[in-house]
Amino acid sequence: MPLTMHRSHRVAGALVGSAVGDALGAPFEFGPPGQFSARFPTPVRGSRTEMCGGGSLGWEPGEFTDDTQMALLVAESLLESNGLDEADLFDRFLRWAAADPPDIGNQTRAVLTSGRPWDSAAAEHFASGGRAAGNGSLMRATPAAIWFSRFGAEASADAARRVSALTHGDPAAGEGCVVFHELLRVALDGGDPLAAVPAALSLVAPEHRGKWTAVLDPGWTPEQATESNGAVWPTLGTAVWALRHGRDFADAMRLVIDLGGDTDTVACVAGGLAGAVFGMGGIPMRWSSAVHGWVPGFGDRRWGLADLQELAAALDGKPLQRYEPGVIPRIGPAEVLPGIWAGNLDGARYSEEDFAVISLCRLGDPFPHEVHRMAYIADDDYNADVDTVLADVLDDMAALRAEGHRLLVHCHGGASRTGLVLRAWLRRTEGMSAQEATDHVAERWPHLGLWNASFTAALERVSPSSPSGTP
Repeated sequence: MPLTMHRSHRVAGALVGSAVGDALGAPFEFGPPGQFSARFPTPVRGSRTEMCGGGSLGWEPGEFTDDTQMALLVAESLLESNGLDEADLFDRFLRWAAADPPDIGNQTRAVLTSGRPWDSAAAEHFASGGRAAGNGSLMRATPAAIWFSRFGAEASADAARRVSALTHGDPAAGEGCVVFHELLRVALDGGDPLAAVPAALSLVAPEHRGKWTAVLDPGWTPEQATESNGAVWPTLGTAVWALRHGRDFADAMRLVIDLGGDTDTVACVAGGLAGAVFGMGGIPMRWSSAVHGWVPGFGDRRWGLADLQELAAALDGKPLQRYEPGVIPRIGPAEVLPGIWAGNLDGARYSEEDFAVISLCRLGDPFPHEVHRMAYIADDDYNADVDTVLADVLDDMAALRAEGHRLLVHCHGGASRTGLVLRAWLRRTEGMSAQEATDHVAERWPHLGLWNASFTAALERVSPSSPSGTP
């Protein structure tokens, strides 16, 4: 029977995908169309990737912007308040804005610096004629959409409106968040969010339903937008359009960023939806491994991939706890194949820092290695996306080897996941059969583990080929 992707893969994919889209689009913000593909006509998998940084604000490669900064404030307020506390969340927004973040939307800034209380600031701004249907509440919607997805469509829609209304007084912005919440709720449950568009529209207030119906129509394209993509309607319409037309997560990101304009926010929203559909394993590890950032006004904590994954699980009702792998006897690194070393978690953690490390397990504290990729694969039989992850790993390994890097592949014990990748590399590069590859690795790596049936099946599906990435 075909495997069904576990909900945890979708939840992690949604939160990480939104941050990845934000960071990927940031360097191209407010630029003309086509810049992303002009700079990166094909996938870039070596030590330098499409996570290029820069832009008008000089972002670091992989650094997320105000979109994810505000989303993290939403997430932490929900967790610490055990639900939506609008006053608490607004106070967090105020503290963030007072810390002078490098980027903040004009509308959000006007509301948060007005000096008005949480329950009237946005409404008064809107009543005074201020522009209020921007995408600034939609960009931060993923954490609340994850949290409230567990409580049904009506509760999720109500929360969407309330969180949006803290900074966006125009109800149109809140109705966009309602639609986003419902599409994400369906996706997290394993359903088709595109098929759920009519049901999502039924949750929209009747006076706003017509315009939202237009931008979410299957025939709508971004060229038909009547506002810039800094407005809420084309932002969500474009995200859904990309989901309809993108082959995978990476293709959806290319489609939206190539439109130009408000690239970080449109990619952030599209990334949340695409991450839920394609799962954490569908996000290229060269992007997810690089994503990081800080939240001004809330200390110097550097948020990275592991933090986002842990936060996503907590938003879905799991305990929020930092993964602590403990100290384990070091295994490796040992050169098992030409240019490719193997090890376990601590063998890799304490290895020479000129290795390009491919991690196949949870890490705890980050590694110091400059080139480090982290794949999302579980050592059990519930890996619906193992083929996608394995192809991504092999393609990145090929690019890094072509640059002359020594590769160090590891998982927690150095056995099952590590063995899968080593054997798949031989299948890919040497044309060995699955049994030949297994025998070859077993002779050179005595820690090889063969208990995972889904890995055995995946190994049989690997064939000699060139890197699979296409633009």
